[in-house]
Amino acid sequence: MKDQPASAPGPSDGTAATLTTPLSAHLLRGALDLERTAHGLLPHRLPAWARAQYADGQLAMAQAQPSGVRLVFRTRATVIELDALRTKMAYVGAPARPDGVYDLLVDGRLAGQAGVSGGNVRTVDMTTGSVETRPGPVGTVRFAGLPDRPKDIEIWLPYNELTELVALRTDAPVGPVPQGGRRVWLHHGSSVSHGSDAASPSTTWPALAAALGGVDLVNLGFGGSALLDPFVARAMRDTPADLVSVKFGINLVNHDLMRLRAFTPAVHGFLDTIREGHPTAPLLVVSSILCPLHEDTPGPTVPDFGSLAEGRLRFRAAGDPAERAAGKLTLGVIREELARIVEQRSAEDPHLHYLDGRELYGEADSAELPLPDQLHPDAATHHRMGTRFADRAFGPTGPFTP
Repeated sequence: MKDQPASAPGPSDGTAATLTTPLSAHLLRGALDLERTAHGLLPHRLPAWARAQYADGQLAMAQAQPSGVRLVFRTRATVIELDALRTKMAYVGAPARPDGVYDLLVDGRLAGQAGVSGGNVRTVDMTTGSVETRPGPVGTVRFAGLPDRPKDIEIWLPYNELTELVALRTDAPVGPVPQGGRRVWLHHGSSVSHGSDAASPSTTWPALAAALGGVDLVNLGFGGSALLDPFVARAMRDTPADLVSVKFGINLVNHDLMRLRAFTPAVHGFLDTIREGHPTAPLLVVSSILCPLHEDTPGPTVPDFGSLAEGRLRFRAAGDPAERAAGKLTLGVIREELARIVEQRSAEDPHLHYLDGRELYGEADSAELPLPDQLHPDAATHHRMGTRFADRAFGPTGPFTP
């Protein structure tokens, strides 16, 4: 059964989309790998060799959720249909997660939004860690009433749903949009960069900043998984890019992953690896946005089961502030050390820069737009962060200024 767009760019006129275009890498941007599945193509944001180096379920899920991945093509079609099989996440006892959204951009402007029905549902019980998957059918996203003229189309895939691309149909031929002409920005970060609670895939803060900066985004924001993994650094090293940024902090505290003694050399190693592939590209190190939960209290971060019983998903810090003396990491400790590392390295690396994440979301913002679950920003905050990042990175004196 075909879905009607949630917000169509024009009335459906009954025009049939009878031309099928094979889905392949030349129509996709933002993915580092494509996996052939029984249904079609599954975009991955890490290459297969990197995924094989550590079989972590959270990272496997996050990197396969196509944040920043989009179909890009040129056509004069007035109707576009995309068959896709989604895998949606659900959590026992928590409110239902919002359905993924497909954003349609015509010549760079948002022209429609739609969702897809059916698909798989992967349910996680946070009290036991068990995971159950219920299979479902392929669905269809349909956009109709598009202007009958040559135009560049972008279909941004949902940042919060695994998406297997099954078929692309139109009522006019499709061709690739030539690469080049715009700089490529390669970014790595946590769930905040992944998209967290943004309204749609083209309105995550990195997507908004990329649009304002006039660059092509490759988003390696992985929910729960910005952990200084060496294989991520090597993937970034090997990915063509003109501009590079890394955003570290909150996930290291969430997992209570390492102490300061391990953190400092791990950051140096990560930056060293990136520099092997991008020796002179502007490289921006960004610390976490303000998160009152962990500014001075170490992790780990755990679900607040009291709020879960009330139908709300919130988190709490399970660490003890006194443990900072033993080298436990807080956001304050990480920010201070990241700033020191960048200052030290910039004496020999003039293209290395630092941005305090509280310039994107700080104390005044927290009072006005508090993090709904104590960790993740809402849609309005994504807009604010994207605008501020664009101003500081792509503005007249920013490190990404041409």
